[in-house]
Amino acid sequence: MLSLIGRRLVHCAVLFLTSVVLSYALTSLALDPRAYFADRQPPPPTRVVGRELTSLGIDDRTPLPERFGHWAERAVHGDLGRTIDGEPVNAELARRVGVSMRLLLVGTLAGTALGVLAGVWAAVRRGRTADRVLTVFSFGVLSIPTFVLALLLKTGALAVNRAAGHPVIRYTGEHTPGLAGGWTVQLRDTVAHLVLPAICVALVGIAAYSRYQRGATLDVLGSEHLRTAQAKGLTPWRALLRHGLRVSLVPMATFFSFGFLTLFTGSVFTEKIFGWPGMGTWFMDSVQKGDVNSVVAVNVFAAATVLLAGLVADVLHALLDPRVRYP
Repeated sequence: MLSLIGRRLVHCAVLFLTSVVLSYALTSLALDPRAYFADRQPPPPTRVVGRELTSLGIDDRTPLPERFGHWAERAVHGDLGRTIDGEPVNAELARRVGVSMRLLLVGTLAGTALGVLAGVWAAVRRGRTADRVLTVFSFGVLSIPTFVLALLLKTGALAVNRAAGHPVIRYTGEHTPGLAGGWTVQLRDTVAHLVLPAICVALVGIAAYSRYQRGATLDVLGSEHLRTAQAKGLTPWRALLRHGLRVSLVPMATFFSFGFLTLFTGSVFTEKIFGWPGMGTWFMDSVQKGDVNSVVAVNVFAAATVLLAGLVADVLHALLDPRVRYP
């Protein structure tokens, strides 16, 4: 296991460095931070804009290799630079990751757990009403784009609030601005704002994982080791839970790891529509501003999460299936 992790870490390091170089180069060539300053009223003088961009390290008149060298020198020491508004990128990145984490821990974990349980249930009830209902639900959710699903949930919340005459469902933002009260009041308010975007994330997870888990469980139901366990006296459900579930989870390990870690930057539409100030919202806002340092920071974080997801998937695969042997 240690040798497996060691080899994977070496591969991840090479891929990570490659992605960092490409990310910085493509972002610097694609974005125009000068346009952000030109849109201000009144527009600042050209020399002022040049000094500001130079201080941020994103002046397009400086050769790209030189800009990357200065950025990389700071990044090695843990400094990702400043945003186009002059704020430290490190602090903003840490805050945005924490905000996204709250959404993903609830939405993704709920979607994964309920999706696996629903998939197992549908496989056991294959061809029955429960299986057909879950199939219609899954394909219905998966056929709807994420931003449309989020808009439908938001529209439903607005309708409920109008019918009730007061805000029953919080549908935008992380918390209510200017809300007074102790930490219990603040916590309840944050949870209330979290419910709707978490449901959006969870619905997609339930729909996707239930289909994968159903197929994996159907493959296990007809296996010899499961029939042997039943012949020794175990009920079908106990045999499935004790001996079949672990085997059926082996092909799901990759989906679990990639699905959770990459959602930090993949839930862009959900965060934007519900006004949730996480990584996805920050990325879209930074692209609109031409904020090179912030976009690079998000891309670097995304690369790290994807590579970490691959490593976690390999480890989970080896733990769930002891027959696996890596050369």
